[in-house]
Amino acid sequence: MTKKITKTQVLAESAIMVALSIAIFAVSDMLPWPFLYGGGFSIFGQVPIILISYRHGIKNGLPAALVLALFEMMMGYKNFTYVTGLAAYLIVAFADYIVAFGCLGLGGMFRDKLGGKQSLEMALGGGVVCVIRFICHYISGVTIWTGYCPEGMAVGLYSFFYNGSYMLIELILTVIGSMAVGKLFNLKKNNLA
Repeated sequence: MTKKITKTQVLAESAIMVALSIAIFAVSDMLPWPFLYGGGFSIFGQVPIILISYRHGIKNGLPAALVLALFEMMMGYKNFTYVTGLAAYLIVAFADYIVAFGCLGLGGMFRDKLGGKQSLEMALGGGVVCVIRFICHYISGVTIWTGYCPEGMAVGLYSFFYNGSYMLIELILTVIGSMAVGKLFNLKKNNLA
């Protein structure tokens, strides 16, 4: 007989995973990266949020991801000093933070969709959310951060390569981390009905 996990336990587990993700992002931000104008990757920082989404569903993953998004926005507050106008503030807030990090809560979207192969389901979920996050940063790059594009280069191409350079590394690390967690642990045990 399997004991069902309570909502309080889900909340506690989510809080722990959000705190772990925040700690990983904070430590990763201290490392010297070659990205001159912002952006960068974490060392498996997205995996705890994807884990919550996979283990307890998107309805629990999205709030956890939004907490991380708000933390990231607070840590990147200085980015708002480089823009003017309400539209620019909103694009930075949503494209670079709220939607970009909030989409991590969708990481469990493939649960039970690939024959119960949780490592593959988690890895695929992690890959998809990284692509969504890249699209968000790309949109921000072509609408707000155009002034950083080298003269003579197409803004879309610059945003693609700049944001793609760190998001590709983030994607690889997220897929590897998600797959490893999926292989090491039975994540469906004691889940909510």
